[in-house]
Amino acid sequence: MADSGDAIRMVAGLGNPGSEYAETRHNAGFWFLDAVADRLEATFKTSRQLNGEVALAEVSEDISVRLFRPASYVNVSGLPIAAACRYYKIPLSSLMVVHDDIDLPEGSVRLKFNGGDGGHKGIRDLRQHADQAFWRLKFGVGHPGEASKVVKYVLKPLPDAERKLVDEAIARALAHLENLCAGDFQAVMNDLHPSSDPSS
Repeated sequence: MADSGDAIRMVAGLGNPGSEYAETRHNAGFWFLDAVADRLEATFKTSRQLNGEVALAEVSEDISVRLFRPASYVNVSGLPIAAACRYYKIPLSSLMVVHDDIDLPEGSVRLKFNGGDGGHKGIRDLRQHADQAFWRLKFGVGHPGEASKVVKYVLKPLPDAERKLVDEAIARALAHLENLCAGDFQAVMNDLHPSSDPSS
């Protein structure tokens, strides 16, 4: 577990750029960033230097957080995220990466420090460019049932009923943004995770 003094100073969402991918499961990280930006009236600006879009969100009078959306595809998003952390002098222990998770059912959300990549190539790529552990906020998008179907599955939009469940999970996590930025991670996990979840 990260030191209790750590707090989130950058939230990076994983997703694929382009309108054709906007509503697909793999873009759950972008959905959360959009929700944060809407709630806090933050505006994304394109940074060619960082190969992505950046926004500064004022969480409270004393706390602000940077939002980062890589312009590269999910599977090669590690380099721009690591570069953005270096540019803003944000330690990786204060980075939270938001992404989809096929091993969690729709409507579930988990906050985790470090841990395995679970086959997520975006997380795997970031680990190749980062030498420290970081926080992850994972939104369940369900599993297609067979490993051979995963690639096509994450690149398809969710049915309306399932998307509603994910949106509700995003809203629950968004309510804890100030706690995350204050480093009160245990309170977030206590609320978001089922009591039977060993990671809670």
